[in-house]
Amino acid sequence: MAQKSTIYKVELSVSDMDRHYYETHKLTVAKHPSETDERLMVRLLAFALNANEQLELTKGLSTDDEPDIWQKSLSGELELWVALGLPSEKIVRQSCGKANQVAIYSYGGRTAEMWWEKIKNSTTRFDNLRIVNFSETETRELGELASRSMKLQVNIQDGEVMVSVDDSIVYVTPAKWKDTKQ
Repeated sequence: MAQKSTIYKVELSVSDMDRHYYETHKLTVAKHPSETDERLMVRLLAFALNANEQLELTKGLSTDDEPDIWQKSLSGELELWVALGLPSEKIVRQSCGKANQVAIYSYGGRTAEMWWEKIKNSTTRFDNLRIVNFSETETRELGELASRSMKLQVNIQDGEVMVSVDDSIVYVTPAKWKDTKQ
């Protein structure tokens, strides 16, 4: 019998001083049976880093042709495609063709570094692609914050990120491996 997704209720408060965005999002997040707490928290962090009224969590791991997070215009145009992990060169290419902007948030320590070394030359032609890496230590600490019902506060200033749940705080320094040219 197939396992069902676990539902998480998240109140995500974003204070992004860099983009002047201050909002609270009430999210119902389905955690796929194969998804770890670490990946779930990276997904929420990626949401916070791109927070917008039109930003949505998708079915993610359940579907191959959707990103983890996306933002569509009111007319249905795909404005932002957000993927997590280490997508193949083919997926990166397809994503850049489908959306105005693509953001990939990689994590996993040495494995992520090896992935980047392998694909970085093939990404230079994509002006709409941004790749950000999170350190293995920071994502592991984020995973430890996960609970079925969370009040998550994310503060962003000068590219530095502070994530807090209750009395626990994790500081994250995203490493920009590739930035857009727009």
